[in-house]
Amino acid sequence: MTRKMKDSGIEWIGEIPEEWKVIHNKYLLTKHKELIEKYNDENILSLTLNGVIIRNLNDGGKMPSSFVGYQKLYKGNLLLCLFDIDVTPRCVGLIKSDGITSPAYSQYEVNSKVADVRYYYYYFIMLDNKKVLVHMGKSLRSSISNDQFGNINSILPPKSQQIEIADYLDKKVFEINQASQTIQQEIDALEEYRKSIITETVTKGLDKTVPMKDSGIEWIGEIPENWKVEKLKYLVETRESKILLSDVQYNYIGLENIEKNIGKYISTDSTYENQYYNFCEKGDILYSKLRPNLSKAIIAPFAACCTGEFEVIKSTKLHKKYILYYLLSNYVTDATSAAIYGTKMPRVSWNYVKNLRVVFPNQSEDQIKIVNYLDKKLTIIDQIVRQKQQQLNHLDKYKQSIIYEYVTGKKQVSEKEGVKNAQ
Repeated sequence: MTRKMKDSGIEWIGEIPEEWKVIHNKYLLTKHKELIEKYNDENILSLTLNGVIIRNLNDGGKMPSSFVGYQKLYKGNLLLCLFDIDVTPRCVGLIKSDGITSPAYSQYEVNSKVADVRYYYYYFIMLDNKKVLVHMGKSLRSSISNDQFGNINSILPPKSQQIEIADYLDKKVFEINQASQTIQQEIDALEEYRKSIITETVTKGLDKTVPMKDSGIEWIGEIPENWKVEKLKYLVETRESKILLSDVQYNYIGLENIEKNIGKYISTDSTYENQYYNFCEKGDILYSKLRPNLSKAIIAPFAACCTGEFEVIKSTKLHKKYILYYLLSNYVTDATSAAIYGTKMPRVSWNYVKNLRVVFPNQSEDQIKIVNYLDKKLTIIDQIVRQKQQQLNHLDKYKQSIIYEYVTGKKQVSEKEGVKNAQ
């Protein structure tokens, strides 16, 4: 039977079932804020894309000098970020265990007489996916006050239907997340395989039958007998030139323009004018000193200015792509990861990197063979990774669409699905 619908009067919701109501948030949710005067080893909770999680304090990162003044969080409440909404990846989470978090966040308890917390978790996830609240921020930090938030209209289905929808979405979202997790594990395995191929090839070569010798480098072990060992600084030159970007004749290459070793570039605009940047020529190697464990390095496709987080280097004795692949190998990544400094934004010193030893075939034709082999192998791997990333994107869009359709009543949980969820 066709469901009768009516206009909700809420722009981002559209039509809702005829029996559903519209209500201010303040009648659904009550803000709860309780600051601690002493830290008693409570769990530190963080709002992330993966929900409200217990933070591992041993993972590093920015930490306060004291947790006194943090607020208590209670299982079964909602946690919302109502500040910096425009730049915060996830602004809502369901609290699944007691703990404490920054007082900047907003904790809300639902009115259990009329509301199911899981339904409204999905409802606010839907708003967050559509970034509806961004347009309501009144301050420079895209923030919404408690009073403003309380006066925003939300929809109110009968509570029995809320529970039915939440049960269904719990099941479907779990299935989608499981599928996404499997694909992400496959991507991670491909990325590890990618690194292992690079490492094996630039340290052992392509011919497994040649005699071997000790490289003198513990992490590398044996190398082909006719290969050489030399410090990186004797094989490359660094470009020290700076450029004042005052017009649009140069492109800009930043860390944000690289994704999984695939360059993405933007042209200059007024944001970059009248600032000094490193300069690179087409074909220079750009090595990221920031978070070296991420193995970010590219070859500049054109002359450009670039962020100071890049060391701009030019290969003088070896094939430039051989140097690039060497910098992306596990040998360099492991070595630099052991020498990083800083916790919030870990970096490695170029003085350390340039003193790492490089193993390489003496003949340029052998270097070219290795580069061509890796180009071919990595192209195939990267294509598979992109395909799997597209699968992840499709699953995420599907998840967003079913959350929207069911929490707004565009789709109704069938009796058959309702029976399944009740079992």
